Amino acid sequence: MPKILVVNGPNLNLLGTREPEKYGSVTLDGIIARLKEQAEKAGAKILSFQSNHEGEIIDFIHREAPDSDGLIINAGAFTHYSYAIRDAVAAVGVPTIEVHITNVYAREEFRHHSVIAPVCVGQISGFGEDSYRMALDYFIRERKD
Repeated sequence: MPKILVVNGPNLNLLGTREPEKYGSVTLDGIIARLKEQAEKAGAKILSFQSNHEGEIIDFIHREAPDSDGLIINAGAFTHYSYAIRDAVAAVGVPTIEVHITNVYAREEFRHHSVIAPVCVGQISGFGEDSYRMALDYFIRERKD
């Protein structure tokens, strides 16, 4: 059974109440529950993790990625400056998709640059919680091809 990691960074634990005009009303638990349903139907497994701490995210990636078939990451604000998370993603060599709920290119200038995207197979942003579903769909389809 393929295992896909879903990693979420700082402040994403506040989804549902944090700036609902930008992020919607869905909670992170709601997103993960729907991803698990989608994965189960396809014969895959989701292992999710959220932390507001850079080192904990890196430790999780180091620990879990070597036995995984894919990684979906929304690193939150770490996207724009965490070379340490970028290096962790690169080091484990697992196909990775960076996701964002909002369209980062339609927001503040500092959000337009990702240090993580260059070590990913792709980036999906601006589709709300569907950004995660699209990423998972990619991994499911890749397994079948």
